[in-house]
Amino acid sequence: MKSLNSFAAAGQLRVGERTTTSSAWPLWKRPGSKLSRIPYSIKILLENLLRFEDGTTVKKSDIEYVAKWDTSTAAQEINFRPARVVLQDFTGVPCVVDLAAMRDALAKVGADPKKANPLVPVDLVIDHSVQVDHFGTKDAFLQNSLLEFQRNQERYSFLRWGQAAFQDFRAVPPETGIVHQVNLEYLAPVVMTSGSAAYPTRSSARIHTPP
Repeated sequence: MKSLNSFAAAGQLRVGERTTTSSAWPLWKRPGSKLSRIPYSIKILLENLLRFEDGTTVKKSDIEYVAKWDTSTAAQEINFRPARVVLQDFTGVPCVVDLAAMRDALAKVGADPKKANPLVPVDLVIDHSVQVDHFGTKDAFLQNSLLEFQRNQERYSFLRWGQAAFQDFRAVPPETGIVHQVNLEYLAPVVMTSGSAAYPTRSSARIHTPP
């Protein structure tokens, strides 16, 4: 979605050999701009609103409200949209259930169920289901793994369906690591860009069934 850019905030940012459009870079560079002195947390909110200004969900007045940064009168909601979402399996499964329910509702009214998808890229890491039944033997890991899949077969099958059904949704299989470690080491990009194939073309992790 292209921003209305009411404040002429969009500008070209060149890093190395790559050029991309920045939502607020020109604002920070303007001589005498007080915006360069606001806290980074407010800058993040402001950049986000500038990026998604469409006149409906994000209006010019919304951007002006955040730019003023007046904590004494902070009473207005801010329509912040994250660039990506990371979930673990206990909190992620209900989200996939909600999306599946949306598809059922669309189908019932004769609409295309495939229109129900996450609005931003989502990674779900399965890391909260392990139990230690076997230990102290060479095959303890395999035995615990087999039991984990047997106990969670229905849930894992559902997540595997979701991975194939929804766009911009990946499920990282069990036994890969804790969600924070996997997110930092493998999933989280340093810079998020839209309108590119950076996210969809990355190899998708697949929920597998152990031998």
